Amino acid sequence: QVQLVESGGGLVQAGGSLKLSCAASERIFSMGWFRQAPGKEREFVAAISWSGSRTYYADSVKGRFTISGDNAKKSVYLQMDSLKPEDTAVYYCAAHRTVGLIDYGSRLAYAYWGQGTQVTVSS
Repeated sequence: QVQLVESGGGLVQAGGSLKLSCAASERIFSMGWFRQAPGKEREFVAAISWSGSRTYYADSVKGRFTISGDNAKKSVYLQMDSLKPEDTAVYYCAAHRTVGLIDYGSRLAYAYWGQGTQVTVSS
């Protein structure tokens, strides 16, 4: 059973930045970040392939968020810049079921999930 632990959430003003981290208990395949705002479904944010050569972003965060990984540290990161109030949500990291990042935007494609970290952006 792979365990994922997120950290780095918090309260920030609009226009500010935060960097989320996700530490895995063992080396895994490709990774993704999702978020869930109150009353809304969990949505895809970003994904990165095992090698780090491919990254994908939701249109709503493209150009503002950057996903990266460190295989040696078994960690993945999400740098969030130019934050907006609508970015407020619980952010989850997830381990993809395959190396190939098939259906990277679908929650069903991910086998393991962290507990989440709260990000709140004030206006």
